[in-house]
Order: sequence, then C-alpha cells, then structure tokens
Amino acid sequence: MRTALAFPTVLFSFALLVVIGFWLLALMGGVSAHGHAGPAGHGGHGAGDGDGGGHGEAGGHHDGHGPSGEGLLAAAGLDGVPVTVVLSLLTAVAWFVSLAGSALLDGAGAHGPVRVLLGIVVLAAALAGAWFATWLLVRPLRRLFPEVRPPSRQDFVGSLCVIRTGRVGTDFGQAEVTAPDGSSAVVQVRQTGEDTFASGSTGLLYEYEPAGEFFWVAPFDPIT
Repeated sequence: MRTALAFPTVLFSFALLVVIGFWLLALMGGVSAHGHAGPAGHGGHGAGDGDGGGHGEAGGHHDGHGPSGEGLLAAAGLDGVPVTVVLSLLTAVAWFVSLAGSALLDGAGAHGPVRVLLGIVVLAAALAGAWFATWLLVRPLRRLFPEVRPPSRQDFVGSLCVIRTGRVGTDFGQAEVTAPDGSSAVVQVRQTGEDTFASGSTGLLYEYEPAGEFFWVAPFDPIT
C-alpha cells in the first residue's frame, strides 16, 4: 500500500480508481463503454436547412471532427477503439509498471534526492511502457470495434420525399425526407426541368450537390 501511494505510482493510483469506478458503472448499466450516460443511442435526423435557404446539416449530421482527444490518439497510433478503452489500458499498464519500478527502488534502498531522480526515470518508463503495451493491445481490439461511417446527406440519395414548398425550381425548393430510422428532415431541393411540383407531391432525390448543399429531385408517382 505504501508503494502504491508513493511517487510516481501515486500519480496513477487515483486514476486507476477512477477507471475501476467507471467500469463498475458500465457493468451496472450506468454508462456505456463509449462514455455516454445511459444506454448508447443514435441521433435522429432533425429538421435542418431552415426556411429561406439556410444550409444547416440535415438531421443533425456532423462529420465527427471536433476539438477532442481522438486526433491525439490517432497520432499516437491508438485510434480505432473507444477512447475509454484506450485510457483504461494506458492507466492500468502505467500503474503496474510504476508499481513494479517503485518496488525495485524500495528494495534497493534508494532514498532522498536519488530516490526522486530514479522515480522520475520510473515515471518516464511507465508512460513509455503504457503507450507501447496499449499500442500492441489496440491492434487486435480494433476488430471488435468496426468503424461506423458517420451519417451523411448522401444517405438520402435514392429516397422518396414530400415537397413542402409551393414550387421547386433551379434556385428554390424544400422537401421532407424520412430516414431509415423513421426520423425526418427538411432538405433543400432543386430541379432542372419544367416539371411542376405542388406542395405535398412526391419526388425522388436522385443526386446530391455538395457545393450548393441541395438535392436534385424528379417527380415520382408511387404505385398504389
């Protein structure tokens, strides 16, 4: 116990307690392995693209790139598995290496400034060993966490929609489309022909234009 509460092991001991508490909560269903409270759910497709041609991301879609630690993990070669798994492995291995190193120092009778200096060496070795061991363990674990492609507007191509504006032209038009999960989104639509669309008519989204953030739509008469 004294070794676990001595430098440098103490730096990882409290972190290890947090990790253990997290996984106990996960086992009891309090959090998911991805770090979300409660059961992990999937975001629906909210109504994006506001009136007047606003270009918000339909359905709350996002590219998943934001200020987070995932970029750092990718740079360290530790991506491909949930962040909580990576941090848990890093903490556990670092704690074990630092504990073993501290026990060796205590057995050698190191004290005073020499003990502190050697403790810093053990700390560096624990961090390096934790990274290397986690890097090795993450490689086979990636197969258990296949990459899921984030939702995209391209997912709506080939879907039927309901026109929600009085007309659809080359510069204006909105339609409501339903996602596979049952949620709906309002998207911008355009057409190049002379087809007449009325509000409430059915159309087919056959192509997405990323530059203008709208869909090309064609009339569609469902067979009843």
